[in-house]
Amino acid sequence: MGVSSPLDRTVSRRTVLKVAASTGLALSFPGVLEVLAAPANRLAHTAPATLPDIQFDIGAFIAPAQTISGVPVRFGPVFTRFVTLALSRNPSHDDQEILAEALETVESRYPFSPQGLFTFVAYGIPYFNRLPGGMRGPLVRRHLPRLRANPNRFALEEAVPSPTDVSPQNPGITKQTFNVPVRIEHNDVLLTLRSDALGHTADVLAWLVNGSNRLAGKALRSPQFRGLFRITSNRVMFQQIGLPRKVADQNHLSFAADVNQQSPMWMGFADQHTDGSGPAEITTFQGNRSARLTTSRPGDYFANGAIQHLSHVIQDLEQFYAPPDEPFTERVQYLFRSDPIPALGNTDQFTDGGGPAFLRNVFQGTDDALRNAEAINTFEGQHRMGHLAALQRSSRAADTTPIHIRMDGPGFDSLDVPNGSNQPKLQFTVFVPTADFFATMRRNQASLDLVTQHGVADENNGLERFITATRRQNFLVPPRRHRAFPLLELAEDDTVAGRH
Repeated sequence: MGVSSPLDRTVSRRTVLKVAASTGLALSFPGVLEVLAAPANRLAHTAPATLPDIQFDIGAFIAPAQTISGVPVRFGPVFTRFVTLALSRNPSHDDQEILAEALETVESRYPFSPQGLFTFVAYGIPYFNRLPGGMRGPLVRRHLPRLRANPNRFALEEAVPSPTDVSPQNPGITKQTFNVPVRIEHNDVLLTLRSDALGHTADVLAWLVNGSNRLAGKALRSPQFRGLFRITSNRVMFQQIGLPRKVADQNHLSFAADVNQQSPMWMGFADQHTDGSGPAEITTFQGNRSARLTTSRPGDYFANGAIQHLSHVIQDLEQFYAPPDEPFTERVQYLFRSDPIPALGNTDQFTDGGGPAFLRNVFQGTDDALRNAEAINTFEGQHRMGHLAALQRSSRAADTTPIHIRMDGPGFDSLDVPNGSNQPKLQFTVFVPTADFFATMRRNQASLDLVTQHGVADENNGLERFITATRRQNFLVPPRRHRAFPLLELAEDDTVAGRH
């Protein structure tokens, strides 16, 4: 079942690229990306008969974890498309029914699997402000979960600039290459489409939003939303072992030879560790035994919902891989930690990454970053903090279970790049119980308090100088049962539903 890939895989990737070059018919980057990606070979397994109420809880529908170089990792679909949408008007009860039916139609045509398609729908504060009374109205106030630690605050709050984002709020922060101010976006809806076939995500988007009247290779009338949706951005993420290096080679990037051929990430180190993300339940509003951060209870309207943060990040890889200043021994510390250094790498510290791509993500306590900042037992006695050690100041429950699910990966496009060139990106999304939890975790990632207290040089503070976040927004991802315009069915008919 489903649609064949846009390019026939019986023809070699090299042949397709050579033919395109010789005929002058340039493939779009998504087309090239599908050519470069290896066919995903996934172990057959029996998936549950019922789809998950937690929209993003797809663990039972993808291949089980695998161990690579002694590191347990797990890979989701190769491709993810993040589509942000603005609404041209307040949605009606009819729109709610049409969207619910359309999402069910997609899942009837594409299996709920990496070979088919996973679809998540989430909503920003602008959507909730379209409901009667907006975010502070009785409808939203009655159902939106609140922080257990401060019931006056909602679990959904707007994103804020991180301490190392370029922003008027951070007057002392600049970036060496991509000095782009962060934008707090105001989209109504976030549509996340995931599949091993990028063409499947494009097909569904065209049918659902653009009115293609074709789905899964067959004629089918598109949903009649009457111009309700406007696409504000369309971002593609790819995640597969060795794919960033293939993209770097194909585009003749200056640092291509330094990207590890085994890495699924631009910076050369895998971050798909099974012990780096929590179970889906802990990230929801009602939480689980390990952690419960909101007032939500099982059976509440938004039970099994969560917060989805979406960021768009430009990565300065020319600076990250710059010889002789950034050998493997330093890059590995920027990502992990300095006590102990996870690996020393090869004699040649640069070629093919200079060392292993797969290293364990070890939790060494919430004070790990502090010890690194204080230079206690660190490599070469440096005051140097790692990205993961800093995150782990607040990312885990008391029993050490992570309270988040990261779903990030490489991108390569021109969005927000000042000169319009394609650049390596980190397409980042994470599922967490509250917006406040993410803001705290991101603030700890920067750890400017430890930088000041212990004299950590900017060049030794994790990944902060190599990344420029240009967009941020928080969304509420409701449970599956309420994924089509949540709360609308509870609004009083004409006056609050925005009917015309």
